[in-house]
Amino acid sequence: MNWAILVVAGLFEIGWAVGLKYTEGFTRLWPTLGTVASMAISVWLLGIAMKALPIGTAYAVWVGIGAVGTVMLGILLFDEPANPMRLISLVLIGAGILGLKLATA
Repeated sequence: MNWAILVVAGLFEIGWAVGLKYTEGFTRLWPTLGTVASMAISVWLLGIAMKALPIGTAYAVWVGIGAVGTVMLGILLFDEPANPMRLISLVLIGAGILGLKLATA
């Protein structure tokens, strides 16, 4: 269950990272409120997951999910480049997340 909570926390991290773009420097009310709410939920869920998971593993997985998801949405939503090196790097981050999961009982 803690792993599922951690994944959801990572998804909310993606939400706030992408949400920052839409706030336009915190000048737009609704995107700003959504971004701040997503930040709070993400960190709250991370804290819950850390009750049972090792801190280093939980934090690295949380950041990794956020990084991979944010890059993928940047490609899809903002026409950021999807060159081979970026895609290979995403696969490597994903392998690191999987490795940490497999190495943690």
